[in-house]
Amino acid sequence: MSAGPEDEARTIRAGRRTVTVRRPGKVLFPGAGAGAGEGDGDRGGASDGDAKEYTKGDLAAYYRSIAPYLLPHVRGRPLMLERCPDGVGGPRFMQKNTPEHYPDWITRAEVAKEGGTVTHLVCDDTATLVYLADQACVTLHRWLSRTDRAAGPGHPDRLVFDLDPEGDDFAAVRSAAARMRELLDDLGLPCAPMTTGSRGLHLVVPLDGRADFDEVRRFARETAELAAERHPGELTTAARKDARGGRLYLDVQRNAYAQTAVAPYSVRARPGAPVAVPLAWDQLDAPGLDARRWTIADALDQARTEPWAVLPGRGRALGPARRRLAGLRG
Repeated sequence: MSAGPEDEARTIRAGRRTVTVRRPGKVLFPGAGAGAGEGDGDRGGASDGDAKEYTKGDLAAYYRSIAPYLLPHVRGRPLMLERCPDGVGGPRFMQKNTPEHYPDWITRAEVAKEGGTVTHLVCDDTATLVYLADQACVTLHRWLSRTDRAAGPGHPDRLVFDLDPEGDDFAAVRSAAARMRELLDDLGLPCAPMTTGSRGLHLVVPLDGRADFDEVRRFARETAELAAERHPGELTTAARKDARGGRLYLDVQRNAYAQTAVAPYSVRARPGAPVAVPLAWDQLDAPGLDARRWTIADALDQARTEPWAVLPGRGRALGPARRRLAGLRG
């Protein structure tokens, strides 16, 4: 069989390097009616029926264009890669260890795990983003800590609350975000919302990196518990779905060593190529907003508005917030 146009390799200039994208015409995100994601209720959604078709070349072009806005959120952080070699309708796998055949110019970080170590990939430049797109890596899941800081990977500089609704009830997500913002304001902690590209929102709190993961996770859990106590009809910290009673789940499990959260401006592995996009708070009131509002077709426009510009340049210490939380809990 002769090679078609979709099989012809394409070279992309990315910073100081030129990266080859093989089979750029290969469809990774089938369009509406192609059956992508059928039978998977957790990946389907209200907007999937309008999904457009996107190729590996489209994915590489997106990551090249979004690099100036995405890279500050992943530099120095170990990544877990979600790869879909046959597109989002086929098998997918999560990759922690960096394969030996990856180029030596790609940054790696060896971190401790139970019984040994694991060598994660670290994305420090545009060329790495493009190379990962060639590897059909759709989604970047980042650690909440960095390996290039003195405190090391055991001390997170980000805290994440995952607002996980029952189904596609985004009205409940808006309400929960407002409740959590009010509480975090009381604790003296700035936070910023981000669509997940799936169903809910992440609220991201910048920290100074002094507290370790155990301290941060404990604080996140106690904060979520207080929010659920204040709004028992809307919010819950119950991990079991059958115990939630239709309430929105405040998930804090990502705030632990070696756990990850989807990186800002990362594409999600679902029909239509939705993107996890940072928001300004006033955007939560926009008509028609949901977790899959932006895709690789328009996420760059949102990034150019610098929605998180109001966040402080330095993260907050956890100590004062812990004392305020103790006061609020009585």
